[in-house]
Amino acid sequence: QVQLVESGGGLVQAGGSLRLSCAASGSIFSIVTMGWFRQAPGKEREFVSAIRWRGGNSFYADSVKGRFTISRDNAKNTVYLQMNSLKPEDAAVYYCAAERGVVYTTTPQLWDYWGQGTQVTVSS
Repeated sequence: QVQLVESGGGLVQAGGSLRLSCAASGSIFSIVTMGWFRQAPGKEREFVSAIRWRGGNSFYADSVKGRFTISRDNAKNTVYLQMNSLKPEDAAVYYCAAERGVVYTTTPQLWDYWGQGTQVTVSS
């Protein structure tokens, strides 16, 4: 019912920047919050950032606050994640997600829709 497609991943050197995009389609009216999670090999999926689809309130994990910025373009049904000052620790597959519930949560199991993910590699 809701489809999410990520793009913008790639290879950058430490200190560099990338901008990820997530295009949503389908039952957009059902989305309350959109966000980004990441998962490195052998590790659990972790919350990165989120934004309220209509209100625009944003949230960040402590590990990325001050370096990453989430934004949205409602006219394009797209959410962006601007990643600056990238560190090797940021390397992971980044997933776009959407939530229908009215209560915000960073727990990935409680999010309703997921994209396929886009690889971010940071070299030093």
